[in-house]
Amino acid sequence: MRVYVAGPLFSEAERTWLDALAARLRAEGHDCFVPHENFRELADVTLEEVYRIDSGGLRSANALVAWLDGPMVDDGTACELGMFAELVRSGGDQYLGIVAITTDLRLERRRAVNVVGGGMNLFVGGAIESCGRICHSVDDAVTALRQLADHEPFENGRRTHTEDNSSGR
Repeated sequence: MRVYVAGPLFSEAERTWLDALAARLRAEGHDCFVPHENFRELADVTLEEVYRIDSGGLRSANALVAWLDGPMVDDGTACELGMFAELVRSGGDQYLGIVAITTDLRLERRRAVNVVGGGMNLFVGGAIESCGRICHSVDDAVTALRQLADHEPFENGRRTHTEDNSSGR
């Protein structure tokens, strides 16, 4: 399965985490599109180049895996989530869904006290859960990708894009 790996990539630590995630997904047999792997020098890119290459990566993917850790979801990641949720909702059978990963203790604490949406932006959370699920470990995300590949519904009642299209939305 071709997987678009989304997340913040502006620090060495962020890129290292995304690289480790992509390595794990590749070890599981997935073909990964990792945005920063497509640019020789991240400091020397243009708006047009980033949009063209990354949106092409989104359109060529079967699933999106998004890393959400941090005080708030990275704005580029949020855009990728929204674009892919819409591809799943209105696209063909190639678009299977979204798996989001959050291991951030701040969100864990908010979930523990029943903060609406677990403290995540409600629109972002809604986009994810409209066609996927939020996981709290890489192992859970790998399992969720297997479920997507096997067309198994998630426990949270994930709607399929076929159901969405039939509702006239």
